[in-house]
Amino acid sequence: MEEITLYTDGACSGNPGPGGWGAILMYKGNKKEISGGKKNTTNNEMEITAVIEGLKNLKYPCSVKLYSDSAYVVNCFNQGWIYNWIKNGWKNSAKEPVKNKELWEELYELTKIHKVEFIKVKGHSDNEYNNRCDELARKAIKELK
Repeated sequence: MEEITLYTDGACSGNPGPGGWGAILMYKGNKKEISGGKKNTTNNEMEITAVIEGLKNLKYPCSVKLYSDSAYVVNCFNQGWIYNWIKNGWKNSAKEPVKNKELWEELYELTKIHKVEFIKVKGHSDNEYNNRCDELARKAIKELK
């Protein structure tokens, strides 16, 4: 199975408000940057969308080291929240409907195709790829106007 490194980030100008996402895929020394935006969204939606779009760019099943500064995204898988949500009919621990269900469902399906290791990075620090994803996301917001 091919090994891919994927960095993702989402950003929002206001929450909710115009948002953007950015992702960098790295494979054998090659780098591909992708980004996009949405006029009315939330920060969490953009964080999840960045991961989905990154994984959708893979043409066949891969082993992915995914780096995100979103505790929401990383903990969802590493702490097993998503498996509980599915088991509980997409209700959270407070018995309320899970927010962003459609995005989580899409991401969950992609994690069945690819072997994804979720790794938390510190946001807005000295990680050049995380910082670049943030730049891509913020540029996508500017392009919406």
